[in-house]
Amino acid sequence: MKRTDLLVMGAALGIIVMMVIPVNKGLLDVLLIINLFVSMTVLMVAMNTKEPLDFSVFPSLLLLTTLYRLALNVSSARLILTQGNAGEVIHTFGSFVIAGNAVVGFIIFLILVVIQFIVITRGAERVAEVAARFTLDAMPGKQIAIDADMNAGLITEQEARDRRRNIEREADFYGAMDGASKFVKGDAIASMLIVAINVIGGFVIGVAMRHEPWAQAAHTYTLLSVGDGLVSQIPALLLSTATGLMVTRAASETNLGTDLVQQVFSYPKALYVVAAAIGLLGLFTPIGLLRTLPVAAAAAFLARRVETSARHVQEAHAEQEIRRQAADTKSPETVLSLLTVEPVEFEFGYGLIPLVDSQQGGDLLDRIVLIRRQLALELGLVIPVVRVRDNLQLDPQAYQIKIHGVQVAGGEVVLGHYLAMSPGPDDPMVTGIPTHEPAFGLPALWVDSSMRVRAEASGYTVVDAASVVATHLTEVLRRHAHELLGRQETKTLLEHVRSFSSAVVEELVPGILSVGEVQRVLANLLREKVSIRDLVTILETLADTGKQAKDPELLTEAVRQALARQICHQFQVPGQPMTVLTFAPTVEQALQDSLLEGAGAGMLGLDPKVSQKVYQRLHDESNRLNAVGKVPILLVHPRLRLPLRKWLERLLPDLTILSYSELDPAVQIESAGVVNLS
Repeated sequence: MKRTDLLVMGAALGIIVMMVIPVNKGLLDVLLIINLFVSMTVLMVAMNTKEPLDFSVFPSLLLLTTLYRLALNVSSARLILTQGNAGEVIHTFGSFVIAGNAVVGFIIFLILVVIQFIVITRGAERVAEVAARFTLDAMPGKQIAIDADMNAGLITEQEARDRRRNIEREADFYGAMDGASKFVKGDAIASMLIVAINVIGGFVIGVAMRHEPWAQAAHTYTLLSVGDGLVSQIPALLLSTATGLMVTRAASETNLGTDLVQQVFSYPKALYVVAAAIGLLGLFTPIGLLRTLPVAAAAAFLARRVETSARHVQEAHAEQEIRRQAADTKSPETVLSLLTVEPVEFEFGYGLIPLVDSQQGGDLLDRIVLIRRQLALELGLVIPVVRVRDNLQLDPQAYQIKIHGVQVAGGEVVLGHYLAMSPGPDDPMVTGIPTHEPAFGLPALWVDSSMRVRAEASGYTVVDAASVVATHLTEVLRRHAHELLGRQETKTLLEHVRSFSSAVVEELVPGILSVGEVQRVLANLLREKVSIRDLVTILETLADTGKQAKDPELLTEAVRQALARQICHQFQVPGQPMTVLTFAPTVEQALQDSLLEGAGAGMLGLDPKVSQKVYQRLHDESNRLNAVGKVPILLVHPRLRLPLRKWLERLLPDLTILSYSELDPAVQIESAGVVNLS
């Protein structure tokens, strides 16, 4: 590769030097033949390219070949004007190709210039310009489609990155082609000017300086100049054709030749009609059947071959499909694929399709991508891909959320309406369809767009249907995050930490704890909405504590104490002290006396009447704090935190229980009430 780079750099410098230093006739002949070789090669590669990006170097190559051709023009012009002879290649084109007739040669040269400049170059320039503009305009839509496919699980993150990179390369390619097409246009203009300069300059030099007869000078220099122009224009025409092919080439699985045969000659009926038309043309016109019959017969023969080939292909495909279906029926993998359970599924009725369909303005798929990023920052967990699909068995306006194949939440939304939630006293002027906000169960109304203004003026919180669904999905994923963290996900997190902090991972796993034990600790933290993003601190604590204890519950409590600052700041409203509930000393003592010591951190053995009173007081205090917009937090002794959490997990799932050991000294504490039994 290094030698190739040096060769290309040397060739580029050689092209520049060739414009200044004279080149002898023998070397010029070789360079002109190389020019023909390069042009033919580029054309063949362009015809066999499946996608434009497969030949992404073409714009740069077009610039180099144009510069090379102009350098040849300068060298040949120097020889024509100084020696009256530019080598055998130019002499052959001037004498043999155009039979020594300068007028005929000049006319052919002008025809080639017109074909290149007006037909091919101008068309390719316009196509490149439009393709570049459309490619740039389509980039946002393509990016959204990639995000939607990744969110739906159709592609992996690596495939999404590759597709985004291809979109960027495609935009760069067509932008470069838009500029490179100007090189071909300028080259055509320069060729005409160079020929004119050579003819006029040669005539002046031959008559005035070499004292040749004017007729001989005109014939000699015109013949050489036209030959030089033809030698330049034929490679230029090849490159112009290659440019047009590259900008008009659509993405395909095969090359141009295969596409032409498959797409043009794949309709036998059309070929039969053409064969009949050609035959009638020879029968009823003076052209005669002798001239048209071979073409008509060839078209009919080709149509017959296409019919036979198509029938054989259909029969082969049918036989192959039968064999595949028979093999699938016997294959155990067919049944095993039915056992796969998706981690997270979002199913909706057909009436909610506009929420998901981007063509109808739906942005729910984009919101799900943002939800996964938000929860990754908030919880430190990469939520699995959410499978989004419609379900005709659901009501049109209904949706449901499944975790591991089991429905955990659901709701209904009314499209074209907004969900309005009252801040306190209801405004009787605000009317709508009564409902409950699905994420938190608050009473609400579905109001139309005209009532939305009235609701907002009355202080209602008004959100659109997509935001309602996104909020509900976010809360469900946050509440069930611990169920989405398995051993494989834990191993992925450990490998991520290993990439920048390998020492703690190598010490902890598997020497002290197994992956399963680490997973249980992380799941315990997520169950109480504690972020595991600071994974290094968690693993450091487990490495220290795991040498003395293996119980995941005790390990979790040790980790919580290590994350005291994070936990306090997580549940504290910024700029305000953290309001907490506490037990009265008599109640806390009764709870400690009721502890049943055993495996792990023990459990409570309260009298049922006492436990009912404690639960009722906690329930009332929690509702009171929720009503004023504060998070209910219960502060207890470290020995009581875990037993209380186990007891109240189902009864008061939204109650946060902290121990005194989990308090950050920098956080201000404010009492929100004392729980007693009186």
